[in-house]
Amino acid sequence: MITDNNGLTIPTYEDVLEAHERIKPYIHETPVLTSRFLNELTGAELFFKCENLQKAGAFKVRGASNAVFGLSEAQAARGVATHSSGNHALSLSYAAGQRGIPVTVVMPRTAPQAKKDAVIGYGGTIVECEPSTTSREETFAKVVGESGADFVHPYNDPRVIAGQATCAKELVSQVENLDAIIAPIGGGGMISGTCLTVSSIAPDVKIYAAEPLNADDAARSFKAGYIIADDAPETVADGLKVPLKDLTWHFVRNHVTDIFTATEDEIIDAMKLIWKRMKIVMEPSSAVPLAVILKNPEIFKGKRVGVIITGGNVDLDTLPWLKN
Repeated sequence: MITDNNGLTIPTYEDVLEAHERIKPYIHETPVLTSRFLNELTGAELFFKCENLQKAGAFKVRGASNAVFGLSEAQAARGVATHSSGNHALSLSYAAGQRGIPVTVVMPRTAPQAKKDAVIGYGGTIVECEPSTTSREETFAKVVGESGADFVHPYNDPRVIAGQATCAKELVSQVENLDAIIAPIGGGGMISGTCLTVSSIAPDVKIYAAEPLNADDAARSFKAGYIIADDAPETVADGLKVPLKDLTWHFVRNHVTDIFTATEDEIIDAMKLIWKRMKIVMEPSSAVPLAVILKNPEIFKGKRVGVIITGGNVDLDTLPWLKN
């Protein structure tokens, strides 16, 4: 890792290689799937990197495992803690359980029940907060102050970003001659990891981010040239409600080609399309990249595009297309 002029600790590709070796016993090398129907529909060759089939059901187990298994014995004895709307919470709980250390998670009371159940199932302790970034961070400060646990940030952590970068590392080795990679963006952990890997080993590949229009702070930040943070946006893509932070912003502003948005209906339609045509379970946040590709065909037509499906942890009783 290196420290820049602003004091940021930035992971390097060497950290990615070390992370991959560290976490291999605890993750899957997830498959890449294709769909002739979706290729014909979009005019592009799409290669779906299926992190919905990852341990704990999400890519975030990569970064969480790298952080947990990188701790010294003394650090690990105090346990780990985080705040998360879902996938990082259950991924950190999984990793901590694998190492046999305690984990406490601050979660919004509105987080999907399926994700809360998974945290508890992996042995995590949940402290609930109100569904806003402010409430989440205030509640978490109290938790860490009392326990002394190691804080593993959901995305603004060099250990986490190095772990997430192993996803793109696998994708680049699995699919030759990619023209672009697109992934969802919320806080920016996956995109930052993708930037770290791609800029190091496949610098000609363009990196696009996909975001809900209802939570478009990253897109507005990208255009403005500085971080714009929304406190409590409302979107069906519950994993993409959090804002960029200084470390993820470093990668976004230096390496992302563009950020596109999709409406709630477009996200739900894309989610249904993948469920129907590819027969895989994935959550609304993971549908945003396909929604963006369908909305902007001129950008992706004729290109070989890696599409990162980030997670598959959905509450089957509250699917977004079900009518109450």
